[in-house]
Amino acid sequence: MLTQFWNTMAGSAGTAAILALSVPAVAMAQTVPASPPPAAATAPAAASVGDTGYILGTGDVIEVTVVGREDYKARVRVQTDGTVALPLIGSLTATGKTTLQLSAEIVKALKAGGYYEKPVISVEIASYSSRYVTVLGEVGSPGLVPIDRAYRVSEILARVGGAKPSAADNLTLRRVTGEELQLPIVALATGGEKEDPYVNPGDKLFLASAETFYIYGQVAAPGVYKVDTDMSLRKALARGGGLTPSGSEKRVKVFRDGQEMKKVDLNAAVTPGDVVVVGERLF
Repeated sequence: MLTQFWNTMAGSAGTAAILALSVPAVAMAQTVPASPPPAAATAPAAASVGDTGYILGTGDVIEVTVVGREDYKARVRVQTDGTVALPLIGSLTATGKTTLQLSAEIVKALKAGGYYEKPVISVEIASYSSRYVTVLGEVGSPGLVPIDRAYRVSEILARVGGAKPSAADNLTLRRVTGEELQLPIVALATGGEKEDPYVNPGDKLFLASAETFYIYGQVAAPGVYKVDTDMSLRKALARGGGLTPSGSEKRVKVFRDGQEMKKVDLNAAVTPGDVVVVGERLF
C-alpha cells in the first residue's frame, strides 16, 4: 500500500572540494543565469553523501576559483543539460560528478589550454537544489528535505519535527534502488549504521499511523492508545491508568469489529481497533 506514497514525491541535495596542484595566469568572472533555482538549501560546510561525496545535479549552484588568484572566479548553475559554462574552458558536464571529480576536469582543461601551469582549483557548492529526501506520514512537517551532506535517518527525522505521538513504532525507508527497510524508531537514537543508516538522494521515508485501541469507563485515563507488541488486555487496562476505585476487572467488556466478545480473558492479546469498556463494581 505504501507504493502510492513512494511515487508521489521525489527529492535530493550536498558539498565542496579542492583539488591541489599550483598557479599562473589569465581569466574572467561569470555569474549565475537570471532564472531562479527551485527552493533549495544552502550550507557552508564541505561534506559527502555516503562514501562517494555529494553528486552534483541540475539546479545546483557552484563557485569555481583558482586558489590564490583573483582573476578567475565563476559562480554558475548546473543547467538542464547537466553542464556548467566556465570562463576560458567553456562547457563541462557536471551532473553525476562530485566536486572533487569536477575539480580534476577543470584542472586538466585549464592546463591543456595553457592558461595555468599548475592550478589549485576550488569548487564549492553555493546552493543545493537537486538532492532531496522525501518524508511522509506521521511527522511534524512532512515534505521534501534537501540534503547537503551525509545524514542519518534520525537526523532527517529531527529536521522534520520528529515523530508524532500517533506514529507507529517502525519507520519505512525506501531506497531509490527499490530496497525497503523497516527501522524501529526507538533504535534510531542509540543504534549504529545498521539501525540508523545514512540516507541517499531520492530515498523516501514513511512513518505510518500507529494501530490503536480505545478504553472507556472506570479507568483513570480513558482514551485512545497505541497497541504495543504483545500487549495483553491487562496491560491495556494499565495503559489507561488502571481501574478507578469503582472499577471491576470482572466487569470488563471488549468490543471487536462491532461485536461484543462473549468471553474476556485479561491475558489475551489486544487487537488494533478493540474497544475496552470497564464497568462499575456492583457493591
